Amino acid sequence: MEEECCPGFDPTPWDGKILEWENKMFVRDKVKTFFFIPLNFGSVITKLNEKVEKAGATIPDRLCLSDDTSRWNMDIYLAVDREIPDAENVTMSGKFLSKVYEGPYKDTGKWCRDYQSYVEEQNLTIKKWYMWYTTCPKCAKKYGKNYVVIINQVTP
Repeated sequence: MEEECCPGFDPTPWDGKILEWENKMFVRDKVKTFFFIPLNFGSVITKLNEKVEKAGATIPDRLCLSDDTSRWNMDIYLAVDREIPDAENVTMSGKFLSKVYEGPYKDTGKWCRDYQSYVEEQNLTIKKWYMWYTTCPKCAKKYGKNYVVIINQVTP
């Protein structure tokens, strides 16, 4: 039997939803990228997962947001249910709009254009842009689906 690295993902609760967060807790870390391609994502997420586990905390919905801050760096935000020692703890508050996409990562530009149109149809404006890659490439291949959720903080 194949080892499960990433749990399966149900897109239904995340597709076309408005999320109201009030001080939603995350731990933040940095991933090195090369022209937006993550280089050390696996080791960074493993390190964060170990800290969460050591603290006896959980990761609600296995939510991990990515914020490309440049071609060379990505900040990741791992949702947690309590503060984590020896980690950068941050909170997010506001209205967030999520929409699920499925397909190869090369379609990211197409998804982003579609999402931008979707936001405009909702009479909203994007304040902050995040991506949630719900499974690693190996598990996406195993499941036969590569779900990516765009979650942006939005304003009217």
